[in-house]
Amino acid sequence: MWSYILKRILLMIPTLIGVLTLTFVVIQFVPGGPVEQAVHDLRRGQSEGGGGGFGLRTHTGVDAQQVEQLKKLYGFDKPPLQRYVLMLGKFARFDLGESYFRHQSVWSLIVSKLPVSISIGLWTFFITYLISVPLGIAKAVRNGSKFDVATSLVVLVGFAIPGFVLGVLLLVLFGGGSFWQLFPLRNLTSDNWAALSLGGKILDYLWHITLPVTASVVGSFAIITMLTKNAFLDEIRKQYVLTARAKGLGERRVLWKHVFRNALLPLIVGFPAAFIGAFFTGSLLIETLFSLDGLGLLSYESVVRRDYPVVLGTLYLFTLIGLATKLVSDLCYVWVDPRIQFEQLER
Repeated sequence: MWSYILKRILLMIPTLIGVLTLTFVVIQFVPGGPVEQAVHDLRRGQSEGGGGGFGLRTHTGVDAQQVEQLKKLYGFDKPPLQRYVLMLGKFARFDLGESYFRHQSVWSLIVSKLPVSISIGLWTFFITYLISVPLGIAKAVRNGSKFDVATSLVVLVGFAIPGFVLGVLLLVLFGGGSFWQLFPLRNLTSDNWAALSLGGKILDYLWHITLPVTASVVGSFAIITMLTKNAFLDEIRKQYVLTARAKGLGERRVLWKHVFRNALLPLIVGFPAAFIGAFFTGSLLIETLFSLDGLGLLSYESVVRRDYPVVLGTLYLFTLIGLATKLVSDLCYVWVDPRIQFEQLER
């Protein structure tokens, strides 16, 4: 086992380097870099009568000396290869750098945005599994019945509706768009949240996340529900289930003692990835629609503004977490099903 884990960890290094190298090369050819963005802001500040930002005062325009100052400020006075090596060295020490435009470390930016993404992601994750797994089992047991057909229609319709479209509909109906203003339109809490009692804080928080979580979770039911149903159907049709029934075991005992453990293997294996992914998969459109400042919105704004430390830092962190989660998923597979050996995973 330990040799397999060591091999997987060593394989993470070239994967990380490959992802960072490809991204670094691409951003070298993207127009409108941070220097151009800063020059644009300086010129706009002058046209409005200001002196310009970034600690620079100008009166006659942005000259070549100021451009060189900006390049030095952002590190673009060094050749690309040197900047690339410096970046890898910092990332090896888990130093993600500092944002060009927000004047904060990338770590502090990620931490400040986590509450929003965690709130949406974890609620979506737990609600999806709490509903989809029992529903999938019920559909498998009642396969082909009216209940099975009706619930399949409902979950597939929900899957076909994009979360953003559903979010717009919820805002129109319940956010004061055209009908009722029952839920707030922005932030995770009210402005007076600190002054509320403990019960009031909980209710206020739940009141704020109801619409965005509903918009995120509806489209998630179909995959888990159908995966659970198909896994249970496959197990129910196997020989050991027929043998257990022939021995006179009750249907509930056969279902929960024999079928349940084997049928949940695919879900258990995917559980670590789904759980960790809940922290980092906040929908950009959902966050934008409901005015929630999370990781999705941070990533989008960083790409638009060419805030390369944030882009590369978040990409490095998310890639590392994804690779580690894949390793944990493989270990869970072996732990849940002893028939699988690490030699099989290496093939």
